[in-house]
Amino acid sequence: MKEKNLNKLEFNKIKEKIKGYAVSSPGKEGIGELVPLPSKTEIERTLKETMEALSLLEGKGSAPFEGVYDVRGPIGFIGKGGTVSADNLLKIANVMKSARLFKDYVGKEEEHYHLREITFGVTPLRNLESAIYNAIVGENEISDHASQVLLKIRKALKEKTGSVKDKIQSLVRENEKYLQDSIYTVRGDRYVIPVKAEHKGQVKGLVHDQSASGATLFIEPMSLVNINNEIKELMLKEKAEIERILMELSRKVEADYEAVRRNASIIYELDVIFAKAKYSSQIDGTLPEVREDLTFNLKDARHPLIPDKEVVPSTIYMDEGVTTIVITGPNTGGKTVTLKTVGLLHIMAMSGVLIPVSDGSSIGFFHDIYADIGDEQSIEQSLSTFSSHMTNIVGILNEANDKSLVLFDELGAGTDPTEGAALAMAILETMKERKIRILATTHYSELKAYALKSDNTVNASVEFNVETLRPTYRLLIGVPGKSNAFLISKRLGLSDDIIDRSRAFIDTEALKFEELIESLEKSRRDASKDARDAENIKRDLVRKEEELSKKLERIDNIREKAMRDAKAEGKKYLEEAKTKADEILKQLRDLESSVELKDSRRSLQDIRDSLKKDMESGESKELFERVEGNRIIQFTEGQEVLLSTLNQKVSILTLPDSKGDLMVQAGIMKLNVNKRDLVELKEDKKQKKFEKREAKLNLKSVSMSCDVRGSDALEAEHTVDMYLDEAAMGGLTEVTIIHGMGTGVLKEHLWDMFRHHPHVRKYRLGEYGEGGKGVTIITLR
Repeated sequence: MKEKNLNKLEFNKIKEKIKGYAVSSPGKEGIGELVPLPSKTEIERTLKETMEALSLLEGKGSAPFEGVYDVRGPIGFIGKGGTVSADNLLKIANVMKSARLFKDYVGKEEEHYHLREITFGVTPLRNLESAIYNAIVGENEISDHASQVLLKIRKALKEKTGSVKDKIQSLVRENEKYLQDSIYTVRGDRYVIPVKAEHKGQVKGLVHDQSASGATLFIEPMSLVNINNEIKELMLKEKAEIERILMELSRKVEADYEAVRRNASIIYELDVIFAKAKYSSQIDGTLPEVREDLTFNLKDARHPLIPDKEVVPSTIYMDEGVTTIVITGPNTGGKTVTLKTVGLLHIMAMSGVLIPVSDGSSIGFFHDIYADIGDEQSIEQSLSTFSSHMTNIVGILNEANDKSLVLFDELGAGTDPTEGAALAMAILETMKERKIRILATTHYSELKAYALKSDNTVNASVEFNVETLRPTYRLLIGVPGKSNAFLISKRLGLSDDIIDRSRAFIDTEALKFEELIESLEKSRRDASKDARDAENIKRDLVRKEEELSKKLERIDNIREKAMRDAKAEGKKYLEEAKTKADEILKQLRDLESSVELKDSRRSLQDIRDSLKKDMESGESKELFERVEGNRIIQFTEGQEVLLSTLNQKVSILTLPDSKGDLMVQAGIMKLNVNKRDLVELKEDKKQKKFEKREAKLNLKSVSMSCDVRGSDALEAEHTVDMYLDEAAMGGLTEVTIIHGMGTGVLKEHLWDMFRHHPHVRKYRLGEYGEGGKGVTIITLR
């Protein structure tokens, strides 16, 4: 497309706005070179690249463009065998780092397929980056550790500089009466003292400079000449070593020249894509469909150069079978803006920029877009407004084809209305025969009539509010614009007599045509109102249907939840019984072996197996067979009684509370029971066996804490699990697990275990004085 047409539609202004989002000068140059692409495939690819970049910006934040500069010159110079400065090497390293980070930023998601294709060409050069970053610590600062030689030279230089400063300070004190100031300074990398001109013979040395007034001579004392020479020599060696380091780094870049050049090129390409994405975000751009049948539908289209507070969205479309749209309406009504919006949005989309329209919009894949917009009269070429427009139209007629979109503003204007209208209709008819797509604005009533009776042509108008006497800027396709001159004049105060006389001068057919247009406009407004009412009713029906569906869904959910809760409640009781049996088995595993204990374990295992079968079959039954006996009336501490639910002799440790709960001891186990489960102990052989067994229990003290610092997660879990078994069997109610703070991984692993551990009732981090966050306090069941 010609630059002239792009500029008429203000695409150059769009590019300037996009440049503001680029981070590098090559990126800005790339944006300046944006033009509509020649194939549908390329257009769709660039639009998807922009869409993917916008998705990344919204999902992952800013792209890794930090420190990206234009390094094309330095890279090219290195490619020719040159050596570049530390600053340029640092910029090259920054660009290589940015390219490497971009591979991770884009990721491997399928939704970023097109950007992944671009970053696939990036070659990570981490070793080159490290070599440059280790050697160069600032724009023009080389690290002491860039080489051993440089480190040695700088150490020697530091020592010599310290030595010369000590000497010169001593000389300043000795010759203070001959000096202009009791200081020393540097001239030409040599240390000197400011001697008064009249005393120059008193200080033997070399004169390096004098003050502007000539009153002060800067003299290098003879005693400093040798040491200054040594410092100068070290400086020269330092300079030579730095040049060698820079040359070595430049050769490393040259060794990866192709990869470096390609990485930089990819970064600059990405800079262009992400600048377009940032601008698209700013204008709330969307991805349009690209249609080869040259139809388009720009839903709620907004001109991107009009401020958000002022722009009025307008839907503009050209359906299949339509090649020409004739737009009429008052001045300042938005006709020209409509033309520019259609042309500019097509150019933006075909250049890979998302456009400010609603979802579901489409553009036509036009090979060329021509615009005859604005006043192009030329004094130098002696062209009037009409002549300049006609010159432009002749050029368009010579170049446009069936893949072109032509935009005419005020076609045929600037000359006699009758001749102008006739020329306009002839131009439209000629272009239609060549199947060129056209949007044309006009004030001529003849063109409205032409559009009504001509094939493949539709009228359109910009809406005008006769109540406020202001345009609404909305485009109405299918409705020709009505002249509102009489109505506007009447509302502004012109007398009815003058308006009636004006009507008498107009042809009767023209008046009928205007009345027909007014009737069509009224019908359109009524139809639009009916359509809105129908849409509101439909919306209410859909909303009510959705509400009913939600209510039915809630009812179904409540019913299903009730059934699930009932099943879960039954399963919970069985799980609790199973857990209780498991706890008893675990508590008994460390007891000394005996026939009675083995029998008890076997009995408990039978219970556990039975419970498991019950859970699988969905049935439940009593865990233990209750032993009948005489209820206990009087309770005393130390009293031996029978726990009827376990048929086990126990000793009372505490008296019953208000709820009847008390603590008893069975062997080394302490249990919370209710007084109704206790009966009087009967002296029989079975009870004697219990006494004998109880006497053989091996009681041992259990520590109040367990330290697992330094253990790995699995080892710590095993240690703590064993410790909790012992603590529960030992009757402890609260224990401390010492895991330390560290990274917190060990603590989180143990807490995962505590959530489901049968001995743990609750747990928390330690408080001040307990060990803080380095310990967990556990309350046992």
